[in-house]
Amino acid sequence: MPLPGDSVPLTIEKPAAGGRMIARLSGQVVLVGGAIPGERVTARIERVGKGVLYADTISVEDASPDRRSVTGDPLCGGCLYAHIEYARQLEIKTQVIADAFGRIGRLKLPSDVHVVRSPEEGYRMRARLHVRGRRGGFFREGTHDVCDARLTRQLLPATCDTLDRLIAGLATLGLDTIREIELSENVDASDRVACFDAESAIDAGAFGRLAEIEGLTGLGRDASVTDRITIGDSRPVVLRRNVLSFFQSNRYLLRDLVAHVVGLVPSGIDLLDLYAGAGLFAIATAANRQARVVAVEGDRVAVADLMVNAAAYASVELCHQAVEAFLEAPVRQPALIVVDPPRTGMSRAALDGVLRLRAGRIIYVSCDVATLARDARRLVDAGYAIERVDAFDLFPNTPHVETVVVFDRSNRGSGLVSRVNNCKV
Repeated sequence: MPLPGDSVPLTIEKPAAGGRMIARLSGQVVLVGGAIPGERVTARIERVGKGVLYADTISVEDASPDRRSVTGDPLCGGCLYAHIEYARQLEIKTQVIADAFGRIGRLKLPSDVHVVRSPEEGYRMRARLHVRGRRGGFFREGTHDVCDARLTRQLLPATCDTLDRLIAGLATLGLDTIREIELSENVDASDRVACFDAESAIDAGAFGRLAEIEGLTGLGRDASVTDRITIGDSRPVVLRRNVLSFFQSNRYLLRDLVAHVVGLVPSGIDLLDLYAGAGLFAIATAANRQARVVAVEGDRVAVADLMVNAAAYASVELCHQAVEAFLEAPVRQPALIVVDPPRTGMSRAALDGVLRLRAGRIIYVSCDVATLARDARRLVDAGYAIERVDAFDLFPNTPHVETVVVFDRSNRGSGLVSRVNNCKV
């Protein structure tokens, strides 16, 4: 049995969810970082888990033609796939999706999954930066060591310039209690806001000086940005979002993702949007498909955004409640349900509640293919069929992928009802 620190030769077989690749050593599974399927490498065992070894590549004896050089630290946050040519990254993500559905969900997909590509540089609109002394950036994978966010190329150069000025300002003012910066900007970067996670209050004078830093349009927990998303010939959907609100982070694929989900919604139906956030899908379907929407969101900050964004749409009803609590009460059957849960997927209580509604169609938007495959198994067991699976590479150079799955019931009725629920904020 190899021990941590041992170096071993390995042949890489296939990708695994989470960013590592699968190899075998005397029949035992080894999850290898920094490799590509088909390569022969030498890897150092980092740790021994239950029935599996974890290793990192230290040299490549037979390199894949898809291997490329990496600028900066390949272990800096958001770069685990940076050593792989981008077209191969998309192929690997397709394989990871199919593998998760097969291995975790015991489900075969109806067809190969197409992953919509993204520009690799400057795609990120939201980020959490870590400040340590006069340095600020992302964490190196598996550590609390700060690495340079600029070299990862996830942020726009102008965004990095603003962050450099902000971190320098913190150092000049002696604000060493600030450890984290939340950053958010809109698609065209005309709005860029930030707030701090500080261990103590910031003096008003110092806060005012930081708020004047070039490149910032807002500072603090009440700061927000505004996006306008146009789909087809409809009027733009205007979405305000607080710096702390969750929102899809890829500026290049945001419209494509929303247009795809909207295109899956029939016109004029009753729709239930769970984990609605600031209203990305709720407002877009109301505006473009004339859907009557009940939008359910438990987060206080996101609901404040949702209230503003929905104000112009009488057909959008808001419910500030945890999804599980909302579904415990009597809810009339909607024609369609959209769910966009956190990375942990739907809780058992939430999924039980969705299944009780017996909606004709469920659109599941997921950023974690493992929890998606787990929940898909329960949906299929309850009588749903996987109609289609599409994916969007919202996170280039990482193992993450946004997946959209359509589940249909073969015996669905019209599903059209006058109201889904009368819960209001």
